[in-house]
Amino acid sequence: MKVSEAEFVDRMGLIMERLGGTRTMGRLYGWLMICDPPDQSLTGLAATLGVSKTAVSTVARQLELSGMVERVPTSAREHRYRMVGGGWDQVMRVQLAIVRQSLDTLDFGLSVIGDDRPGQRGRLEDTREFFAFILQDSDGMFERWKEYRERSS
Repeated sequence: MKVSEAEFVDRMGLIMERLGGTRTMGRLYGWLMICDPPDQSLTGLAATLGVSKTAVSTVARQLELSGMVERVPTSAREHRYRMVGGGWDQVMRVQLAIVRQSLDTLDFGLSVIGDDRPGQRGRLEDTREFFAFILQDSDGMFERWKEYRERSS
């Protein structure tokens, strides 16, 4: 890996860490974005990233479950992985599903907190309204993203 590529990979590690993942997860994803060939063996990924095969395997499975990478079929017994286009779209959909579920919890919280507790109620209402606002156009956002991608292709 070139020095500039290593810096990119490390920066992706920091970004993923800030998004709630692990640094290794971001570094792995970053490398899969720029590596050639686009699919890499578990052994090669571990060597390139300077981490154990166990760490790469664990992180690759997590990224695979989130739809960001996929395991590539091979005739050999080795595990190979590559980045999946549209992975961030899937991650955002999962996050928005969690936000959607939190509305039920916030509604329950509002039913628990009576009108005689305006401070607590206000905090719950503010959070609920923010989440509802985010969700109100999420389907439209994904549709606009799809249209944007089609125009860009």
